[in-house]
Amino acid sequence: MENYTTLQIVQKTPNSPVFYLYLNRPSLRNALSRDFFTEFPKALSSLDQNPNVGVVILSGNGDHFCSGLDLKTLNTITGAVQPSDRGRTGERLRREIKGFQEAVTAIERCRKPVIAGIHGGCIGGGVDIITACDIRYCTEEAFFIVKEVDLAITADLGTLQRLPGIVGYGNAMELALTGRRFSGLEAKELGLVSRVFASKKAMEEGVRTIAEGIAAKSPLAVTGTKAVLLRSRDLTLDQGLDYVATWNSGVLISDDIVEAVSAYEQKRKPKFAKL
Repeated sequence: MENYTTLQIVQKTPNSPVFYLYLNRPSLRNALSRDFFTEFPKALSSLDQNPNVGVVILSGNGDHFCSGLDLKTLNTITGAVQPSDRGRTGERLRREIKGFQEAVTAIERCRKPVIAGIHGGCIGGGVDIITACDIRYCTEEAFFIVKEVDLAITADLGTLQRLPGIVGYGNAMELALTGRRFSGLEAKELGLVSRVFASKKAMEEGVRTIAEGIAAKSPLAVTGTKAVLLRSRDLTLDQGLDYVATWNSGVLISDDIVEAVSAYEQKRKPKFAKL
């Protein structure tokens, strides 16, 4: 398995289809460096392509999930200015931002579900990351800040595009314009997270159980559900229905459906082939 400087991949239980992807710069509260934006899509792609992986749990090592973009990274982006040619400077900056955006969107490109387990701070770029995840859980002591406006930045890695669909347009606007801190319990009220756990240990156990439950289901059905929900977000109802009809016409008739029905009839747990 490849070694990363900003990430850690762990399979905690042998033969388990649940793999952990940790943001791994705990001394810097998992601030996002330039290397992160190169390594993160590579790590997700390797997990996606690994047939032994059913579900990915994304968490942070140390006391916090993610403190946002490393200010050194921000300085290298904004510092390399060519004052003699504003057009070329702007074009280069646009490419930089697009590359960073692709690294976060890699969560959605991963066919396997990615579940965020959030403790401590989830700030700025951390919010960009979790809004791209498929399911989010947190601890009671977790806190969130859409921080970019306080750094004189318009958030550009996905929060402003994804957050309104999760918490509603009005709530997203308020959080993004004020840059205020909000708690794990408020995140639950807003719908940003699905459940709040009393402690980090309780969250780790709870999320692992949920992930194993998802990983035990038909991988064709799970990857299809993720893909169709993501695509339907950008389609009309009629287009979304048409898309899922086409999707299922390709994968519905499978060994998985035969196994699911026979397991139900025989009152046993189904066993599905890896994808």
